Amino acid sequence: MDRPLLTYLDDATGERVDLTATELGGWAARAAGLLREGCGLGVGDRAAVLLPAHWQTAAVLLGAWSAGVAVSFRPRATAGLPQLGPGDNEPFDAVFVSAKRLDDWLEDVPEGRHRYVLGLGSAPLTEVPLGYLDWLAEVARHTDALPASAPLTSADAASSDGTSYREWGSVARAVAERLDLRAGDRLLVDVAEHEQPVYWLLAPLAVGASVVLCANLDPATLDARIAAEQITRVL
Repeated sequence: MDRPLLTYLDDATGERVDLTATELGGWAARAAGLLREGCGLGVGDRAAVLLPAHWQTAAVLLGAWSAGVAVSFRPRATAGLPQLGPGDNEPFDAVFVSAKRLDDWLEDVPEGRHRYVLGLGSAPLTEVPLGYLDWLAEVARHTDALPASAPLTSADAASSDGTSYREWGSVARAVAERLDLRAGDRLLVDVAEHEQPVYWLLAPLAVGASVVLCANLDPATLDARIAAEQITRVL
């Protein structure tokens, strides 16, 4: 069996999801299919992502970038703050938000033509808020083969502020160097401390490292977790 590229653990619920590179790529392809075939989106379109560090978030982000859709990532720490990026206060072409943040009175979820809510569980939601579709149920309608799309270049915008794929690649490699991440490393990330995907997704991918995302991490079990998961770096 291939070693997992991304592992998600929740110490509060006992949930564990292990995804190889092929499996994560399949989820990203389904997410890209939802945007391309389900929404008709592509290069030049924009998506707002209000999600925590999670394996489903990785699929949403990689799917959007595969489809050429620029992303405005909004961490939980920015809830209630004005969005000052170019065009960030205009309606988006797609919005992805967790059910928890959708219910947060402080959160100002942006408008979007296509709106998806993520329960971040292993099964579709039992109740879907009015005006939203259940991402997990919708993405399952698509195959794990990337849909046809317009060619992307490294100069195209990967984020809604205009930062290109090339520029984000440079940032990811710089972060990996600062973290001393190398090919074959296994990085443990406390998701409560690190929301930005450049740390828990882009930097590890840039150098060929794998990731263990830990939700509700119990500090008392950290040493045992490091040993059990063969962790080489902790963030």
